[in-house]
Amino acid sequence: MINPNVTIEVMMDGVESTRVDRWLWAVRLAKTRPDAAEACRGGHVRVNDRTAKPSTTVVPGDTVRARLGDTTRIVEVVQVIQKRVGAPVAVTCYLDRTPPPPSVPAIPIAMRDRGTGRPTKRDRRVLDRWRAGQG
Repeated sequence: MINPNVTIEVMMDGVESTRVDRWLWAVRLAKTRPDAAEACRGGHVRVNDRTAKPSTTVVPGDTVRARLGDTTRIVEVVQVIQKRVGAPVAVTCYLDRTPPPPSVPAIPIAMRDRGTGRPTKRDRRVLDRWRAGQG
């Protein structure tokens, strides 16, 4: 029986909220739904800075932080979907707030010419001084 005192806001596609594990899978942040659920159970997914269980609901405006694999993604929910869609459509369902990865400076490598043999004691001391200046 439907309660007439409860109002429900309906989004464009008829969905107001969905489970976070289902949404992560639908927008292609997780490869499979069991992977998304396992990340939730492992404490790797947070919705609005609170640890999320797989059944936690997401609505537009929520911020989802998910560590899937070895990358952490921070996204804002724009549209709630329940079915997996193509990548061009999935990208429109969230705003990516993930900061760019820190740039790692290139470390120069000391190279010797091929066929010159082992470094002499003098060469090794020069290399040691050079490495001490790098570190």
